[in-house]
Amino acid sequence: MTPCDSVSMKRATFGNAILLALLILLACGLFSLHADELYWSDPGLLRWSGAATAILLWFGFTVWRWRAARADALPLSAYEASIVIAYASQTGTAEQWARQTAQSLQVASLPARLIELERLDPDAMRAAGRVLFVVSTTGEGDAPDSAAHFLQRWMREPVDLAGLQYGLLALGDSDYQDFCGFGRQLQHWLQSSAAQSLFDPVEVDNGDPAALRHWQHHLTLLSGASEMPDWQRPQYQRWQLCERRLLNPGSLGGPCFHLALRPFDGVADWQAGDLVEVGPRHAAEHVSEWLAQLSLDGDAMVHVEDTPRRLAELLACSHLPAADEVRGWPMARLLASLQPLPHREYSIASLPVDGALHLLVRQMRREDGRLGCGSGWLTMHAELGDDISLRIRSNPQFHPPTDAQPLILIGNGTGLAGLRALLKARISNGQRRHWLLFGERQSAHDHYYRDDIERWQLDGYIERMDLVWSREQAARIHVQQRLHEAADALRQWVADGAAIYVCGSLAGMAPGVDAVLREVLGAAQVEQLRSEGRYRRDVY
Repeated sequence: MTPCDSVSMKRATFGNAILLALLILLACGLFSLHADELYWSDPGLLRWSGAATAILLWFGFTVWRWRAARADALPLSAYEASIVIAYASQTGTAEQWARQTAQSLQVASLPARLIELERLDPDAMRAAGRVLFVVSTTGEGDAPDSAAHFLQRWMREPVDLAGLQYGLLALGDSDYQDFCGFGRQLQHWLQSSAAQSLFDPVEVDNGDPAALRHWQHHLTLLSGASEMPDWQRPQYQRWQLCERRLLNPGSLGGPCFHLALRPFDGVADWQAGDLVEVGPRHAAEHVSEWLAQLSLDGDAMVHVEDTPRRLAELLACSHLPAADEVRGWPMARLLASLQPLPHREYSIASLPVDGALHLLVRQMRREDGRLGCGSGWLTMHAELGDDISLRIRSNPQFHPPTDAQPLILIGNGTGLAGLRALLKARISNGQRRHWLLFGERQSAHDHYYRDDIERWQLDGYIERMDLVWSREQAARIHVQQRLHEAADALRQWVADGAAIYVCGSLAGMAPGVDAVLREVLGAAQVEQLRSEGRYRRDVY
């Protein structure tokens, strides 16, 4: 407890004592006015019992509320093994999503504790270690009423939050000028206080389900779960897989594929920086094995939401429970228990003018050696010409600048997909000042889209290029080291008005690049770049 907290508590206790004394005096005065009218009459056993029961119930409720209040007031250091979810809600929506967040993490075996933002202080946040903030904005960029104390008490100036890792879900309405105003204010305060973000803030415009799915995508990565059921099912469109090509045969890394897809209805639109949500499917062999364990016929027709479907088709896009857990269940109970496989997100690597939507997807494997549902479906199990359930999700936080300002593009691995789309959009507008820093394992195998990149450099659309191959020398080097070596150039490009876009791995590369930027440019300038929209990230 801080000295300020001690003083506040003493003042509150003194004030309560005065109020209690006044109430006692008032009661005595009222009693004296009616003393002559009072007389004793035995109410009988039944009424005595009723009164005693009411008193006991009231006492029990009071004790329960007192214990709950003390539990909320316990130091968060008692919950070091859990992640804390702090919410500030005006109408209840932020609290709803905070509770859903806690439930999802607990289902993924990550203990989570829910608490109102007003109950937090810097000591508690440092003790917790990891905090997810779910906050709304009310009025013209104001904090919810429940967060007013936190805002006035702690957010007037930066505090020392070194060691705190956090995530932020900010709810707002873009019809108001200061969209997500309190969420952005909280983000700035956390960054200024040296807290480290687990991932970039997620802003939700008027309950946008796509943004909430993006938040859930981060929760899945945070929990280490292989999958986490979607809170709301995406409304997919039908796309056709029309091209698939292995880009890195012989690589020390996982196989990486170029994919091209086209919509069946011929209508699709997106911008550079946007993402896709793909509905994955199990391999047919995996579904057949599961059906065989339960002696079920995959060709049997079942009805889901009044729509007839083959059982095997339904199972292919559903989470499959352990066969022993559902053995002997009636079909109706089994169907009711099925949960759709959650979506997978990928950066788009092309523009609509290219005639197809391009993805750059690396095969991922589970602990048991099987391919992941998303990458396995797209790179192995789906046949050319097959239907792919896909939805385009706008990602305005990663759209390219509309003017001709210089652009520093930094990425690694499949993060090149998002950078490629940005370059295509900028080059189509005749913009030339681009600095590309990209890292992978081996130049002979992992130089994705090499022909495009070398042509753009030869034509003068890439002014500077630094390629980093981590496995081609004894000491492994990465993009962040090369950026640090180019500190003078970095300062000059930023002074010339450059924006910095980072796409790729959240583990290693993105925090490493952020640390270099803060060392070279200073934390204050990095925060200024972020607030001006000149420092943007699409990391995963």
